[in-house]
Amino acid sequence: MAQQVSSIQGSPRSVLTGATIGFFIGAGSVSLYGPTAHIFVQAMHLSPTQIGWLVGMPMLTGSLLRIPFGASVDHNGGRVPFLILLIASLVGIAGLYWMLLTLYPNHLDAHYYPYLLGLGALAGSGIATFSVGIGQVSYWYPRTSQGKALAIFGGLGDSSPGFVALILPIVIMVAGLWSGYLFSLIMIILGILFYYFWGKNAPYFQHARHMEKGEAKIRAKADGEDLFPAGGLWKSLVLSARHWRTWPLVWLYFTNFGGFLALTVWFPTFWKNYYHTTILTATILTASFSLLAAFIRIWGGALADRKGGEPIAAISLIILLVGAIVMTFSQMFWLTVIGELLVGAGMGINNGAVFKLVPHYVPDAVGGASGWVGGLGCLGGFAVPPLLGAFVDRFGSQGYPLGYCVYIGLAMVSLLLIWISNAGTKRWGKNLEHRQS
Repeated sequence: MAQQVSSIQGSPRSVLTGATIGFFIGAGSVSLYGPTAHIFVQAMHLSPTQIGWLVGMPMLTGSLLRIPFGASVDHNGGRVPFLILLIASLVGIAGLYWMLLTLYPNHLDAHYYPYLLGLGALAGSGIATFSVGIGQVSYWYPRTSQGKALAIFGGLGDSSPGFVALILPIVIMVAGLWSGYLFSLIMIILGILFYYFWGKNAPYFQHARHMEKGEAKIRAKADGEDLFPAGGLWKSLVLSARHWRTWPLVWLYFTNFGGFLALTVWFPTFWKNYYHTTILTATILTASFSLLAAFIRIWGGALADRKGGEPIAAISLIILLVGAIVMTFSQMFWLTVIGELLVGAGMGINNGAVFKLVPHYVPDAVGGASGWVGGLGCLGGFAVPPLLGAFVDRFGSQGYPLGYCVYIGLAMVSLLLIWISNAGTKRWGKNLEHRQS
């Protein structure tokens, strides 16, 4: 039977490249509405709260789908679910493109708002590729270098919303609103093609297609793999949910990655409406925040490999807290920009540290833990924008900066959870894990 097995397809580097490109293009769907929110306000007369729901909607399915699809990696290796998510995103973006092509500008009114929400939700499936890619890449890399590899995957992929926030308005200004979404449609097709050719399953899953699991594990070890799944999708979800340290990681990711997504789609509205910047200035400031948070994540993952995930996470949360305080109370443009950059740096470094901790805390159910952390954590991108919009509805213009107090609270709770996870309750954690086993 072993003689029938073909050679392993792919390598850690090629799979990291394919998964990163696929996630990069899929993640761009979360910025479908943020850079164009002002256009929908003018055409459909939407309130700040409605805009908050609109720009956050792609994160809803993108968040929830991360849970089962991330866990499925422990069963099938990730390649098939990754492609399914990209194709679902393709369908949503295609529907949005056709809708705008036929309705905008003369016939797009408030009656079509639910359709925009639905298509945005479907298009957001692309960002759910994150939890699939996390598991897929983790199985290809040894534990000693997972932090850097996962930070490269997450950091470069996370830069997509920033690039979309920068490029999409330019395309729309040159060729019209529908052309911007045609551009997004072409990009998602390219993402599917790149991933199809490079996104291979880890050796264990390739061998398991042709032999018994025990023999596949032996062969995969010979190929250099040292991380293996404990079971199927539901077992992975249940097993990872029973690890108490999965849940502090969920909150950290809700604060930092979900918060990052929320601000990426909210900042264009904030800068334009509160400081009355031009659309170009608002676009540049938003892209600067998004790209800083994305690229510094790579450095955060490398730091976590050397110094440990917990101390790097704690330091990054202090940076985030300081930035959030500045943004909440600043009335000066330049000081608010500094606060924005501090928030972006803190979030990016923390995101790199969190996924260094996932395979360390839950080594026997990485896919399931990635699903919980990536899925529920990503919900911050859906939940926070309507909350920020509600501050504006309640307090008027001054609600724009006051809304950032949300991040003060999130950062403080996150620091408390880091202390509980690390030094504060080690004995309690060990006792709890013993009772659960």
